[in-house]
Amino acid sequence: MIILLTGATGTLGSRILFSLLEDRLDTIEHIYLPVRAKKSSTPKNRILKMLKSDFAPEFVSQNIKKILGKITVIPATEILNPTKFLKQERINFFVHSAGFVNLSTAVEAKDEIFEENFEFTKSIFEAYSAFIDKFIYISTAFSAGNVGGLIPNDYLKTEPATHRNHYEASKYATEKFLVSEGADANISVQILRPSVLGGNIKDAPSFFISKYMVFYLFAKFFHRNTSKDSIRITVNTDSGLNIIPTDYAAKVIATVFDTDITQLNIVHYKTTLISNGIKKILATVAFDNYNLTHKIIDKTSGFESQLEQFYYNTIGVHLTPYLTSKPCEWDTTLLQQILPIPEYDLEDYLANTIMFAKANGFRNQQW
Repeated sequence: MIILLTGATGTLGSRILFSLLEDRLDTIEHIYLPVRAKKSSTPKNRILKMLKSDFAPEFVSQNIKKILGKITVIPATEILNPTKFLKQERINFFVHSAGFVNLSTAVEAKDEIFEENFEFTKSIFEAYSAFIDKFIYISTAFSAGNVGGLIPNDYLKTEPATHRNHYEASKYATEKFLVSEGADANISVQILRPSVLGGNIKDAPSFFISKYMVFYLFAKFFHRNTSKDSIRITVNTDSGLNIIPTDYAAKVIATVFDTDITQLNIVHYKTTLISNGIKKILATVAFDNYNLTHKIIDKTSGFESQLEQFYYNTIGVHLTPYLTSKPCEWDTTLLQQILPIPEYDLEDYLANTIMFAKANGFRNQQW
């Protein structure tokens, strides 16, 4: 099989690449990896650095020569010109893992977010429609919007509830476009939706993740705080935090990408209560000068401390819509049949992921 994977140096994309290599190396004929250049590194050197890093699975280091013989790194600037690198061959599976994660709710941010997620994916699909058999889109479980109750794998037949931000809305719009255009072009489309990504649960090193986002930002904010101010944190105590280990999500994707499953939410069957999750995170970073409240805190209500004002003017803008979401759960019946979710204590896992992040200074991995 011939695969093209975008986002191979990203948090999830790198683990998808590792899982594909571990599980399908003998059946993969070739894998194309579009990668951006950095000032200090070429696209090819970035992939080499990642494959040879201490965070790559042992299988990769043991089979590095064979793996490199099957990989072609493409400068990201050429991604919309497939005839420049394809050798009269078809791409059997185009796995689009690259994405622009921006949880901003600002009106002025909408165009950029939709350009990066919706318009770019649209351009990719149109550029490759004559060269691919199947398009796998890595979306987000939260493209469903702020809905309560049980969320099924297929929620594209109905319009979602209000999206919490432009990122969710752009992902949902992209899903709708791909399903419609795929049917018209007779191209199989698969939508896979991981929830919030956390550190490894099975792969070494334990609790590793290459980029600290979402709940990690919450932990980092209070870990680095030097103020003695108190803060009120707005939450819906009935809501839950759904975190899925990145290595598990990647293994699911590597398992189902060539199946006839059309939509799949890759989520944990349990959620951590928001109140318990916040308490566990803040205890881990040794911050205890806070209160949880249902009250909406903003400039209209007034702030009781400089720390409170700083929080709500920065990460609070992005995180409060999630901390106050409607309680929900996802139907994981199909997911559990595909690859059972490992059993572990959710709150201990949350604490351990934050401890790992602290030990690494919340520094993102640089490939």
